[in-house]
Amino acid sequence: MQLRVAAAQMRVTADVEANRESILRAIDFAAGENADILLTPEGSLSGYTPSFDQQKVAEALAAVTGAARAKRVGLALGTCFVEPDDGLCYNELRFYERDGAYLGCHTKILRCGSMDEPPAGEINDYAAKPLRTFQFQGLTVGGLICNDLWANPACTPMPDPHLTQQLSKLGAKVILHAINGGRDGGEGSRVAWQYHEANVRMRAQAGKVWIATVDNCDPVDLPCSEQSGVAGPDGYWAFRARPQGEHFFAHTICV
Repeated sequence: MQLRVAAAQMRVTADVEANRESILRAIDFAAGENADILLTPEGSLSGYTPSFDQQKVAEALAAVTGAARAKRVGLALGTCFVEPDDGLCYNELRFYERDGAYLGCHTKILRCGSMDEPPAGEINDYAAKPLRTFQFQGLTVGGLICNDLWANPACTPMPDPHLTQQLSKLGAKVILHAINGGRDGGEGSRVAWQYHEANVRMRAQAGKVWIATVDNCDPVDLPCSEQSGVAGPDGYWAFRARPQGEHFFAHTICV
């Protein structure tokens, strides 16, 4: 079985309209590449913030999903969103089939926070739902958001739940990973890049899964926080994106 994954290493800002336009360009790219699904970074529609205009995000979501449906491109779309059924804010990776059918969402589980007691940060801003998988074109896939995968000990007081291994045990063959990592261009950023990249490769190998991963590229004058691309079950990169700036790419995964 094959899955052609496109991904958008794009600028993610607090400007919902600008984010929407970048995602629409990425959808056009994915369609031109005959991709089955497009992966976007964490918070790519709303911005990586719990303080967003829900109405603007809902309208932009309708525009983006409508364009993807018209182009027959599935989505693994990163956005923050207030779910109408419970009124809670989630950091989501929303999955849509190529015909536009909404499959559900993965919500960030290993949320970032300080080591204070009680901790400060997004751990207090977003709710979370149980880990699950999705059936996309008959293939079992999973989603993870940023620290969900690499469990950076400098970013969260929460213990590592080994979510890639859990998804593998749930039958996932491909994991779509949306990132929005911090960076300042200093030594700490370089160490974090090494840690993040090693984790993607080692966890792909340990779980015998494919991992497609993509980061926010803003600010464009600095390298991203982690290597965007596609890692195989052997622990090697099948495709590596440019380490800095906007880069739309596509790769065919053979499961």
